[in-house]
Amino acid sequence: GYWLVASDGGIFSFGDAAFYGSMGATPLNKPIVGIAASIDGRGYGMVAADGGIFTFGNFTFAGSTGGQGIDSPIIGMASTLTGKGYWLASSRGAVYAFGDAIDVP
Repeated sequence: GYWLVASDGGIFSFGDAAFYGSMGATPLNKPIVGIAASIDGRGYGMVAADGGIFTFGNFTFAGSTGGQGIDSPIIGMASTLTGKGYWLASSRGAVYAFGDAIDVP
């Protein structure tokens, strides 16, 4: 299965991907721009353009750039293979590492 995430944080679940919650109908500072699954698929994390992270199910929060005044919007995220961290990528090529993600110089 798979999930689709809308810019307002609404989640659409397909196949055997379970619904664990959403940010739909919740005011956000910036739109949601990405989603990543937990290692076992029993949760997901969403990232907003300002780097704010929203976690559902068993996705582990490891930090964010929300409220830090980054110089370009976040455009996506990827989980580590252990499920204990993630990377956030910005539109200018900056990569922010959290948890056990390796910082990319």
